[in-house]
Amino acid sequence: MRENNPIIGADFPDPDVIRVGDTYYMISTTMHMMPGGVILRSYDLLHWEVASYVFDRLDNTPAQRLEGNQSIYGKGMWAASLRYHNGKFYVCFVANDTHKTYLFQSDRIEGPWKKQIVKGFYHDSSLLFDDDGRVYLVSGNTEIHLTELTSDLTGPKQDGLHRVIVRDKAHVHLGYEGSHICKIRGKYYVFFIHWLASGTERRAEACFSSDSLEGEFVGKEVLDDDMGFRNQGVAQGGIVDTPDGKWYAVLFQDRGAVGRVPILVPVHWKDNFPVFGVQGKVPKQIETESLRPGYHYAPISASDNFGCEKDATGQVRLHHCWQWNHTPDDSLWSVTERPGHYRIRTGKICMDLCSAVNTLTQRMMLPACEASVTVDGSGLKDGDYAGLCVLQGCYGLIALTRRDGRFYLVMAAKEPDDCPGISGGSQSAVEYGCVPMDDCTAVLKVSADFRNMADRAKFFFKRGRIWQKLGITHQLCYRLDHFMGCRCGLFLYSTERTGGAADFSEFRFRCPT
Repeated sequence: MRENNPIIGADFPDPDVIRVGDTYYMISTTMHMMPGGVILRSYDLLHWEVASYVFDRLDNTPAQRLEGNQSIYGKGMWAASLRYHNGKFYVCFVANDTHKTYLFQSDRIEGPWKKQIVKGFYHDSSLLFDDDGRVYLVSGNTEIHLTELTSDLTGPKQDGLHRVIVRDKAHVHLGYEGSHICKIRGKYYVFFIHWLASGTERRAEACFSSDSLEGEFVGKEVLDDDMGFRNQGVAQGGIVDTPDGKWYAVLFQDRGAVGRVPILVPVHWKDNFPVFGVQGKVPKQIETESLRPGYHYAPISASDNFGCEKDATGQVRLHHCWQWNHTPDDSLWSVTERPGHYRIRTGKICMDLCSAVNTLTQRMMLPACEASVTVDGSGLKDGDYAGLCVLQGCYGLIALTRRDGRFYLVMAAKEPDDCPGISGGSQSAVEYGCVPMDDCTAVLKVSADFRNMADRAKFFFKRGRIWQKLGITHQLCYRLDHFMGCRCGLFLYSTERTGGAADFSEFRFRCPT
């Protein structure tokens, strides 16, 4: 049978999962991307689609807007907790650029979501609504804290329960973190990611349990498996039950440049303690029951002709597959000025792709994928670059540019040793290919191979009916500077003067069989 685990071959780290009726919902970290706080929907735990985003903008800070040389790459929204209680959805997370804890509430998964701030900073927090009406957050690294909140969820309750429930005393690479707390049949369970400094030296999943929140939490590692993939452990996430009483965990696994992908793990119970996997292993093929047989799921990444319409509030909504690299400047992009085209204008000078505003991105996918787009550069000014990229710290791109009034196609890349934050790294990409163009329009393509962490990208342009490679085969690399899986993106930036424009159309995304 065909392997179907990982359940999504794309970057959805730090998952938390719940079930409401016949519907499963999963939230994942989106860091610097906007809109943020993506929530996926499923009826069988195997197939997923985007249900909503929790926020379009977060705090709209200068760094979130990419003003000057500021950015929030690798920061932003991390490791959210998703809960449903008394008819309301709750999402809680911290942002590592603002150092705030956010709580969003909504009556509907589609929103609108109401934002508030929780006083304090709770790393990798998890919400618990207890049966007696009291509310708690579990959070921390190595020392795991239980914090009782006020009834309005605005901060710690002054005379509430506040204590350390788990303390990691072993020699570790990564102490207990990524907390997920739940109450099952009157007993409390907290799940963590963990990385011992001895033994397999990879991420593992741990669980601690207690009969009460005041009592001792006792536990151990419950999963230490890499699915036979390069010693990359499967860990961190939540557990969920099916209507007929089966249990599953949704965790993640590092898969190189494509990112951290979600894995489904069967769970059963022995002596009121969870047992993960099948004889300690994560199955590569897994079967579940669909609660809506025959349901058609929208793709996670997809082609787009930019035929967008205004929603009920009068806002233009792009296809749910798209996210901007940071908070967009709405005055500098449009899909209505030239229907069927995504138009970008520049409003600042920047010498690097990562500083470009309004870069529009989609997740790249296992095992291999390709994206193509038509670029009309008739509005470019000298020193402008408009094209298609694979976005990460060590990015690669193919772009139309204008120099001394003439058009060229260039391929450029920032090698892994040139990533921001890496000692000795340069701030500019290296140009590896350049060809003159007789026209201001080009059809561009990027193909990426993520099989067994090959993590290679190639760049092409169309000459007649033939795809012609330009520049080098670029080595992609997952780094902590962006802390995110590779994205394909549509971009424009100016290096000499602002006001240039580019139009993108006929975006095509596919995973070759």
